[in-house]
Amino acid sequence: MPKSSEDHASDRALRDLLIAQLEGGHAHATLADALEGFPAEMRGVRPDGAAHSAWQVMEHLRITQWDIVEFTRDPVHRSPAWPEGYWPSEAEPPSEDSWDTSVREFELELGEMKGLLANSSRPLFVQVDHPDAKPHHTLAREAMVLAVHNGYHISELIMLRRLLGVWPSS
Repeated sequence: MPKSSEDHASDRALRDLLIAQLEGGHAHATLADALEGFPAEMRGVRPDGAAHSAWQVMEHLRITQWDIVEFTRDPVHRSPAWPEGYWPSEAEPPSEDSWDTSVREFELELGEMKGLLANSSRPLFVQVDHPDAKPHHTLAREAMVLAVHNGYHISELIMLRRLLGVWPSS
């Protein structure tokens, strides 16, 4: 049965809403907000009481987002082992370029998820084509999980900056 114009409008509105949530800036800060002016020498410091350094959180954001996007679009994708495959063991970035590379790859994968959502030929509520997917693993659900996950860890980056005394309002 063909979709009505109202169905098309609702589908487009939901896709736009999911994209906006992924971009952030509504209920939480954006990654750019959290990282702006972050001193390079503090990115590998783990403040007292914190489980991770900013580097570890940034890499976790990148790895998890990559995994969710690939799970959603590639039936042969295999996720890393949990938890060691999602968190770098070292508190400091392995090289000077590692931080910038991680941020750039995060932004690229975010763009990939937004592209999946923008493609109206990809259904929002059909199980993704992956052998490990369960019926609730849909494009809409994966986008929502990613938005919540990113928002949580972006907030964690801000908290780490506050603990380190390098947040602008600290």
